[in-house]
Amino acid sequence: MPTRDDRLRLRRRVTSLTDAVKFIEVAGFCTLFPVANVPLPSLYCAVTGRGQDDGIVFDEQFEKIWRWKDELPRRRRAHYAKYFRGKGTFISRGHLPYFLAMREAAAAPDDYERFYRQGRIRDDARLIWQALAQHGPLATLELRHACKMETTAGNMRFKRAILDLQCLLVVSHFGSEQETGAWASGKYELTSRAFPQETEAAFAIEPQSARAKLAAQFARMNPGAQPMQLARLFGWAKAQTEIALQSAREHARAEKPRSTAPR
Repeated sequence: MPTRDDRLRLRRRVTSLTDAVKFIEVAGFCTLFPVANVPLPSLYCAVTGRGQDDGIVFDEQFEKIWRWKDELPRRRRAHYAKYFRGKGTFISRGHLPYFLAMREAAAAPDDYERFYRQGRIRDDARLIWQALAQHGPLATLELRHACKMETTAGNMRFKRAILDLQCLLVVSHFGSEQETGAWASGKYELTSRAFPQETEAAFAIEPQSARAKLAAQFARMNPGAQPMQLARLFGWAKAQTEIALQSAREHARAEKPRSTAPR
């Protein structure tokens, strides 16, 4: 359980990939860069020492962080996708099962037809999911080609669909590949194959329990956080938020160190 020492650890400078993994594990979930109206720590600030409102500087530290966002998921050290507000988000392996359970997104590689029939994904997302299920990890241009989305209009469809799949946590960023002479292309893999143990664990977690776990983590990292912040961050209904916070408070009281009890 995160403690005051953990919150202090989040303020320490991150200088290595190992430090980055520890930072994500302590935070539970965080962003790559600061995101407006998202009250979460960012790996960028932890590496650079800059404040949330200082802006982004494109220097060697930026380049290092940009490489890490490829390496961390490729090495299966943390899940990375465009999640909160459609922006780059890291989720620790320990918290990934709760995110999947909360979104009811734990799925087998061939579950694309079921999700499509249920109206949870559109046809373009179904095609991308199917291509990844059949071919394994694919870089952007290769994936677009497999889905016949090579045109300019197809690229727009692809961007919308791949974002939908990331926000559903069905797809994980999975490194990069130099497909052209420009920037390296992002590579994608199904979360169920990139993180099979975490996906399997999610099947045994009820959504309400998952929300309570995530609410507790957010409250520990943000003492004094208001319910509205939590509801807006996760997109929960008011009733879901209240139940999650109540469960989190009860759990925190149950875990209160025995050493604080009078002797």
